[in-house]
Amino acid sequence: MNADIQLVKANIDLTELKAPFDGIIGLRQVSEGAYASPSIIIATLTKISPLKIEFGVSEKYAGVVKSGTKVAFDIEGNLNTFYATVYAVDSKIDPITNSLSVRALYPNQNGMTQPGRTANLRVRMLEIHDAIAIPSEAIVPEMGTDKVFLYKSGKAQPVTITKGLHSEALVQVLDGLHLGDTIITSGTLQLRMGLDVVLDNID
Repeated sequence: MNADIQLVKANIDLTELKAPFDGIIGLRQVSEGAYASPSIIIATLTKISPLKIEFGVSEKYAGVVKSGTKVAFDIEGNLNTFYATVYAVDSKIDPITNSLSVRALYPNQNGMTQPGRTANLRVRMLEIHDAIAIPSEAIVPEMGTDKVFLYKSGKAQPVTITKGLHSEALVQVLDGLHLGDTIITSGTLQLRMGLDVVLDNID
């Protein structure tokens, strides 16, 4: 009798599908009552927490991104900014894309983000304290050098600078400027040394 009960329980267990992890089941591919062989996909189970993010980093930054690096990303249609942490970095540069494959984890504990979505990522490569950064439009290229015009005692005074890192709007200045200098950011193409200058606005 006990053997029969155990056999029945075993047969019942064969009718149940147990997921190896928590997630969300997608659309059912098999109708109720249909015969399902081991090769048939009944439904797809998607893990939503945590989410893995995979992206590529230019080879020139390959030595900067490492396990523990923070990643900020945005998703179209959502005003929030999300934050993930790099947990794995490939061992080599892809010779076709000249990029390094990187993977990060986002907790997604509230399930706000769906797997498979495209994201815009921002990686903080390095942080420089007390850096001098100026608007890119303030720089005047001249004979292979970069100059900016300072405002001193009502006149324009050009100085040669050495550029460092840059973004779309700002350029780091490694040499040539000091904290407290007032630079002229508009009308620079018409300026020359000693020209009288009247400032419209000071930021």
